[in-house]
Amino acid sequence: MTEKEKWEQIELFFKENFTDGEKPDIDNMLFLIGVQELGQGMRRFRKDDKVNLMHIAVCRLLEPYGYYRFDGRDADGWPHFELLQELPVLKPNEQSVLMRKAIVQYFEDQGLIKTS
Repeated sequence: MTEKEKWEQIELFFKENFTDGEKPDIDNMLFLIGVQELGQGMRRFRKDDKVNLMHIAVCRLLEPYGYYRFDGRDADGWPHFELLQELPVLKPNEQSVLMRKAIVQYFEDQGLIKTS
């Protein structure tokens, strides 16, 4: 299965489960991955919590690439990560490619998409 086909499966997953049939954007995906990684279920989040959830998702997604390491959870159960190496300076399209690749890997690792 090509990366494009895997990405299309992920978009379909989000369309069917979270976006009322609309094509999801990466920010929505990051937010929902952050909610998943927080592990406290879906609820109303404050604006700063939403930013933190997206940060959790980015850290979790880039952890396999050696940029972050899971450092444990705080008293409220929020995961924390340690920055191991600075992210390279990327153009916006390169950032998008990296995040898409990391999201595909996450979905494969979680068994949420078919890989063959």
